[in-house]
Amino acid sequence: QVQLVETGGGLVQAGDSLRLSCAASGRTLNRYPMGWFRQAPGKEREFVAAIGWNGRNTYYADSVKGRFTLSRDNTKITVYLQMDSLKPEDTAVYYCAAQDRLFGSTWSAGSKPDYWGQGTQVTVSS
Repeated sequence: QVQLVETGGGLVQAGDSLRLSCAASGRTLNRYPMGWFRQAPGKEREFVAAIGWNGRNTYYADSVKGRFTLSRDNTKITVYLQMDSLKPEDTAVYYCAAQDRLFGSTWSAGSKPDYWGQGTQVTVSS
């Protein structure tokens, strides 16, 4: 059974930084593309960032490009989302996700993730 567990959320002020972690278990998720999505109150869930299984390819939403950095440690089967220069509009529940594509070096934008975490709240005050 696949399990994705997010940690690192919290309440910060605008301009601060946070690092989210997503620890995976249950399958060889260190060989799958993984990503982050977020959902703000009253809004649809949106893509934030993704990374291929070997970490060579990363993808970012325009709204976070230059401020967020995604990385992964396959020995720990964990992905990290470093969020800098946070803005109030970054406030949302952040979800870790994975696509069931063995050795997928890219993120398939047209495919929904196959696995989701429970989410972690990030609140940025102005």
